[in-house]
Amino acid sequence: MKDTSRFIFFLTLIFSSSTLLFSQEIPFQKEVKSLTERIDQKGWKPNSFVFTGSSSVRLWRNLQEEFPTIPIINTGFGGSQASDLLIHLDELVIRYGPEKVFIYEGDNDISAGKEATQIMTDIDLLVNRILQKLPETTIVLISAKPSPSRWQLKTSYTVLNDLMRQYATTHNQVDFMNVWDVMLDKTGKPISEIFIADSLHMNEKGYAIWNKSVIPFMK
Repeated sequence: MKDTSRFIFFLTLIFSSSTLLFSQEIPFQKEVKSLTERIDQKGWKPNSFVFTGSSSVRLWRNLQEEFPTIPIINTGFGGSQASDLLIHLDELVIRYGPEKVFIYEGDNDISAGKEATQIMTDIDLLVNRILQKLPETTIVLISAKPSPSRWQLKTSYTVLNDLMRQYATTHNQVDFMNVWDVMLDKTGKPISEIFIADSLHMNEKGYAIWNKSVIPFMK
């Protein structure tokens, strides 16, 4: 009788654990599904330039207008970290077979308390997976931006940016796009008028700076 009770207990425990596991939603799953469906409905071309990463990319809405001769696919998804992009890399990057991939991750990662070295581990995994599937693709790592709302984390962001810069110089097919310096005023602080009210996301003036910064990489 005791053995039967134990068996039933363990069966219940296994069933409960399995139910909990499968009931947990993959981060950003719904947003990514909706995003890819919209892209498919609109239509896309192979050998495009894919821009992906967190909300600073998602809100970069005038990219195609600025570069009309280059097919661009924007798969930015708000609030994401490098580890989230790893989960959805096939849907957001690989499936399009892009000629170039621009990645903006690290901003939310630092804000969430991650160390720069931990973020670089995820970025290295991203780069290796992309090049494994798409060996002819070039990857552009976009530096973290300086924003007033996260200025207290300045040191962590500059460390991350330095690591990304070093990484790009020592890895083939990886470039580094520095948006940090051009977003600072003469006193070395973030230019306040290029941000919206939340002091985190950019307005049109901010994206004008990004549009100018990306030109050398749009060849």
